[in-house]
Amino acid sequence: MPQHVPFSLVEAFPRSAQHRAALPPQPRRIVFLARRDLGNPAAGGSELLVDRLAGGLTRLGHQVTLLCGGPAALREYRVVSAGGDLSHYVHARPAFARQVGDCDLLVEVCNGMPYLAPLWHRGPTLCLVNHVHTDLWRMRFGGPLAPAARLGRRLEHWALTGAQRRNLLVAVSPSTAHALRAIGVDRERIRVVHNGVEDPGPRGARSPGPLFVAVGRLVEYKRIDLLLRLWERVRPVTGGRLVVVGDGPERVRLERLAGPDVTFAGHVSEAEKHRLLCAAWLLLHPSAVEGWGLVVTEAAVRETPVVAFDVLGLRDSVADGETGVLVRGESSFAAAWCALALSAERRAVMGRAARERAFRYHWNHTVRRFRTVAAEAVRSWSP
Repeated sequence: MPQHVPFSLVEAFPRSAQHRAALPPQPRRIVFLARRDLGNPAAGGSELLVDRLAGGLTRLGHQVTLLCGGPAALREYRVVSAGGDLSHYVHARPAFARQVGDCDLLVEVCNGMPYLAPLWHRGPTLCLVNHVHTDLWRMRFGGPLAPAARLGRRLEHWALTGAQRRNLLVAVSPSTAHALRAIGVDRERIRVVHNGVEDPGPRGARSPGPLFVAVGRLVEYKRIDLLLRLWERVRPVTGGRLVVVGDGPERVRLERLAGPDVTFAGHVSEAEKHRLLCAAWLLLHPSAVEGWGLVVTEAAVRETPVVAFDVLGLRDSVADGETGVLVRGESSFAAAWCALALSAERRAVMGRAARERAFRYHWNHTVRRFRTVAAEAVRSWSP
């Protein structure tokens, strides 16, 4: 098949895999190896995805354990802390041996720094990839830390193409699937399992005045600094307020950059996040790359369109011109922001389309698709 043909749901589950998926066995004991639990203040979309998968699989009768770094919360599935946010990468293997012992399937969540589980786990392993960090290493470790960026990039690429060479990889979007293909992962080993959404209940009131919201961890690649610069151009045209939801290492620097009518809300509850998404006129998403962009779908169920850059991941979660606007440059971002802010009718049309599209995805479907791939990973494994 030509490389330019985009991944689809059909390609995510080839006919042979669909046929085998109806056959037993299903892995009963599943362990997720990930950096954080959802309750961690630094948690984001990856942690939400793992929580929805782990909880959904538990309700389907699987015995699920999350082995992670940092604090471990009480959940419907077992959560085990293997150490600190960074030290757990070193302690993951002994913690697995000591506190887990064995399992039918180990799911390694690869978000940049790998665990290299296939090198020490003698059993079926599945790799879950939100996005490939290729260019983000340079963004995170610039200047004198450039050697660390090169090392991180090479290690991540080798882990996905070398250490995982005998295993299936789950990509959360066609963009992530193509990024995996670009670094050398065989198409036959990639399965696409989309993120989901759930109906959060009745929609709250829309703000009577212009309210714009950005949601995400405050790290370099989310590019909130760019958003703050553009706000200085947009605010005289639209008026209103800009609310930034989330926390992270960039917060202090960003607060210094912020101009008038900008509020940093920090880490908020799910209820408060959805209240803000209901009230917002627009969701603003200036990120340089995403695996999918869960907050885009969360805003969509609240009938809130998005302005975002035309980058990996967001190309999948945003239908350009229908559920939001994708742009290529800073000036285009500011122009789209102003145009939508000044057109209530266009925002309403896009909001309805966004909600309709969002409900094509549901966490129940995500869990069952993942379960199918998990069974395939177990069946295809050989010592």
